[in-house]
Amino acid sequence: MLESLRNIFAVSELRNRVLFTLGLLAVYRIGNHIPTPGVNTAALAMLAEQAQNTMFGLYDLFSGQNLSKMTIFALGIMPYISASIILQLLTVVWPYLEKLSKEGELGRRKITQYTRYGTIFLAVVQAMAISLFLERQTNIVGGLPLVYFPGWGFRLMTVLTLTTGTAFIMWLGEQITERGIGNGMSLIIFAGIVVGLPRAVVTTIDQLRTGQMGLIRLILLLVMMVVVVGAIIFMERGQRRVTVQYAKRLVGRRMYGGSSTHIPLKVNTGGVIPVIFASSLLALPATVAGMFPAGTWIRGLADQLAWGMPLYNLLYMVGIIFFTYFYTAIIFNPDDVAENMRKYGGFIPGIRPGKRTAEYIDSILARITLVGALYLAVVAILPEFLITGFKVAPIPVVGEWLDSLLPQFITQGMNVTFYFGGTSLLIIVGVAMDTVQQVESQLIMRHYDGFMKKARIRGRRG
Repeated sequence: MLESLRNIFAVSELRNRVLFTLGLLAVYRIGNHIPTPGVNTAALAMLAEQAQNTMFGLYDLFSGQNLSKMTIFALGIMPYISASIILQLLTVVWPYLEKLSKEGELGRRKITQYTRYGTIFLAVVQAMAISLFLERQTNIVGGLPLVYFPGWGFRLMTVLTLTTGTAFIMWLGEQITERGIGNGMSLIIFAGIVVGLPRAVVTTIDQLRTGQMGLIRLILLLVMMVVVVGAIIFMERGQRRVTVQYAKRLVGRRMYGGSSTHIPLKVNTGGVIPVIFASSLLALPATVAGMFPAGTWIRGLADQLAWGMPLYNLLYMVGIIFFTYFYTAIIFNPDDVAENMRKYGGFIPGIRPGKRTAEYIDSILARITLVGALYLAVVAILPEFLITGFKVAPIPVVGEWLDSLLPQFITQGMNVTFYFGGTSLLIIVGVAMDTVQQVESQLIMRHYDGFMKKARIRGRRG
């Protein structure tokens, strides 16, 4: 490990990429301390204590707690994620976008441009909705004004500030992807989640030192964390390799083909997107119910769909399984894979090319997707097991909205906060694995180039 770290800073280009990535992430975190003009942050903190299990929790997760503090980056990267998902869905039903997706680099750039336009549009709409929401929440926070000077001046200023912040975050992510290490958008989300981990660790150590937390319970939690993280790494790297052979063919005077390769079918093809879909859908009733008075039927429905309720857990798991199949069907088309194999003379041993190949790949994908869907459902429901098994209860934290996607658990009678489970854990492990893999690829490539240079020098001397 230490040798790998030394190698990273020994290669000048890789070192510059890593430092560039860290620098832009630091710029992103600076925005976490710049509030939106015209907002009463003290009253907002009181409102944040009352917000629980709503859509704001999901947005707050992806914004790195910027939404609960109403900073200039309050919208975070969520408009970009929403626009990307919408473009992916439209690619299936809109022939124009489907044609663009098959045109290589030029088509990819065009779709990226449309994604940027969609991001700006969604940011404007969401910023306007947030400004109207803040103006209407004065009575909820004990009569304190959330907005100092409500009206169109505040609304336009909020739209301009939040939209510009989202555009700037999108630019930061693209710069990290092109000139840094890893996927920029994923790293921004990663940075927003892990920023609260050091504080939780320090609080845990302090509570253990003062005797407010039992050593045995802490050890059991740590063991469970290690086991769960190891299981996530194992499942995220899991894949079914379908052997593909290519027949020999004569092109001019040269013989091509005759090789054997494989198609890697990942167990978790959809990534964390199915969990986001299911969480957003179940958080919608609680969000809408806040607009209605107590005692109405929609309030009763929202109570039954509150986080931790049996109905919520059941629908959550069913929703994750459904959206896993749904999203996998969108991003992976067995018919296209089979057609491309047929064009280049590839075939699966024992399976006829064409339709039979597509059916064979689809049957394998359906079986491993079930395993991936159950794995996602278990990890997403893990916070509920922690509450039941370790007798911990969730509480809202000042300045941060509590939601099932970023669980913040406090042991009964204690003040120690745990960030563990759900979407946050999937994102942290997944992004960390992807970034480490890219760093290793860069190191292997540099070592390979160096070896080839030495080999050429020796050949010339010989």
